[in-house]
Amino acid sequence: MTFPSRRPAIGLFGGSFDPVHNGHLHIARAFADELALDTVIFLPAGDPYHKGGSRTDARHRLAMAQLAAQADPRFAVSDCDIVRRGATYSSDTAAIFRQNFPAADLWWLLGADSLNTLHTWKNWRQFADTVNIAVARRADGGTAPDAERAAWQRQAEAAGSLKTLSAPLHPASSTDIRRALAGGGDAGALLPPEVAAYIRRHRLYHAA
Repeated sequence: MTFPSRRPAIGLFGGSFDPVHNGHLHIARAFADELALDTVIFLPAGDPYHKGGSRTDARHRLAMAQLAAQADPRFAVSDCDIVRRGATYSSDTAAIFRQNFPAADLWWLLGADSLNTLHTWKNWRQFADTVNIAVARRADGGTAPDAERAAWQRQAEAAGSLKTLSAPLHPASSTDIRRALAGGGDAGALLPPEVAAYIRRHRLYHAA
């Protein structure tokens, strides 16, 4: 991965990506465009401690992310959170990228719902000190923050280390796509063609 001579700007985009869809690509482009990022790195989740339930095998989610990332030369994919054993924490992931790119401007993309629960994350202050945070908007604006996070949020916005993207919402949803495919429907319009083909080839999300 090469960068221009100026201080590189790197965006980190974590998620289950189960499956990765056009909405993810839409917000990743907005992330790169609005913050003038050199690259956006997709980080398929391994075993995030705050989410339960089943998940498609990591090798498939990683492969689909790699296919989707071909849509833009600024996109890349890392298996950082997949290869680590046990629960993975965003603070640890951020620290790994800070260690590997000490001179970079690091930005982490969060949904508004994740920002609202940031104060419940492990080492959330350390995380917020390691990376800048970009927030993808929600139609409902999310819930009101608790007092501690509200104070931090005001300071971060004033310092420019917390920004809300202006990009509009995209209708694609991984949950809706999985449900449609399990019911024998076609979600191809919401998926990159290469990802849709991969899903068909490996019969992912289809009812047994």
